[in-house]
Amino acid sequence: MAGHRETFFHREPYFAQLYGRRFARMATAEDLISALDGAGVRAAVALNFGWSDPELCRLTNDYLLETARRFPGRIYPCVMVPFNRPDAALAELERTARGGAVGLGEVMPDGQGLDLDRPETLAPILETAARLGLLVVVHASEPVGHQYPGKGTVWPQRLERLYTAFPAVRFVFAHLGGGLPFYALMPEVKAALANVWFDTAALPLLYGPEAVRLAAKAAGPERLLFGTDFPLVNYGRMFDYLGRAGLSPTAELDELQGFFGGNARRLLGLKEEP
Repeated sequence: MAGHRETFFHREPYFAQLYGRRFARMATAEDLISALDGAGVRAAVALNFGWSDPELCRLTNDYLLETARRFPGRIYPCVMVPFNRPDAALAELERTARGGAVGLGEVMPDGQGLDLDRPETLAPILETAARLGLLVVVHASEPVGHQYPGKGTVWPQRLERLYTAFPAVRFVFAHLGGGLPFYALMPEVKAALANVWFDTAALPLLYGPEAVRLAAKAAGPERLLFGTDFPLVNYGRMFDYLGRAGLSPTAELDELQGFFGGNARRLLGLKEEP
């Protein structure tokens, strides 16, 4: 796919929109492992794209599941299902959960035509994901600020409809949830976020580095997950960005120490390591 992406554009207009640009980066499993090794990172959760085509969902899911088997303990796969084909989606969720998937994502509501204003339409798929123990990773974006490819309209107020409709689903809202953690300063919002986590993917393109500590203070440090959006943002750039806020995986007694791995281990149910 990375070498012949243009052959898939006619099947997936949203893929063409995001990856038809000359500088849009794609990575193979070997690229990710090399990046992990170079950065001294033990493991990564790898997300699929928000496909709508059932065949492309299955093809790319198989690649992710195979990758997890080839690199045990290094790559934990999130898969994608065709939301526009509910029966096929449910069958694919069951199949991939048996095959070792840890989550569903990255769900891209704008690109996949999902109506977050009517969350009940997503109930069969999201409730099945919860029953299977899968995380649900959802793209999120800011209602203000600069525009960028793929930003979309998955704003905090729309995410609120999602997590309040499905309190049993363990959601991870990408890109700091479009700023949703800052609303956790409101007690009723913080209470409703009991089953929601936020990753820091692509944050160097969105916020100043102090945003991570501010989000941790508002929502709780246990709610934040280290993310890069690799290969768009590489590990070196992410560590430099976090370092400007005094955040480091080697820092001792920092309230955000779990952000670099412990929070993800607990979320995934993995054994703690020294």
